[in-house]
Amino acid sequence: MRDLLVKISKSSQPWVATLVRTIFDQPDADQVHAQYDRVIAALQDTLPTAADHLAGAREDLLAFTALPRSVRRQVWSSNPQERLHREQRRRSDVVGIFPDRDAITRLLRAVQMEHNDEWTGYRRYTSIETLTTVDAPTATDAEELKTIEPLSA
Repeated sequence: MRDLLVKISKSSQPWVATLVRTIFDQPDADQVHAQYDRVIAALQDTLPTAADHLAGAREDLLAFTALPRSVRRQVWSSNPQERLHREQRRRSDVVGIFPDRDAITRLLRAVQMEHNDEWTGYRRYTSIETLTTVDAPTATDAEELKTIEPLSA
């Protein structure tokens, strides 16, 4: 959304942000896609640059429609990532000055390992029941994964 708002004037930003939010408020995937088309059409006359930007980002912005509605809220949110970044900043502020790059790398790795243990052990962002509602990969997806060449170091 920020990339889009940078391309338009300050006075138009609230209107465009409201229009884009209406896309995500739709109850099902078909209506989300229809609203996306309506938003692009509304922007085409007044803000063609914004409309072109949205049209180019269609696949990325509407990828969430492949998931069940119960999971979408977790997909939209970046709260766990933001929480991790806040904890890293807090811990590095306590130390203040690091003697070298390796020292800060060790601290940040320790924070990330602690965060991983916490979420693996007793916290869950989504429940197992919710995850089972998400479709398993199809046979064609599995075949595509087999054909991907591994990266070499």
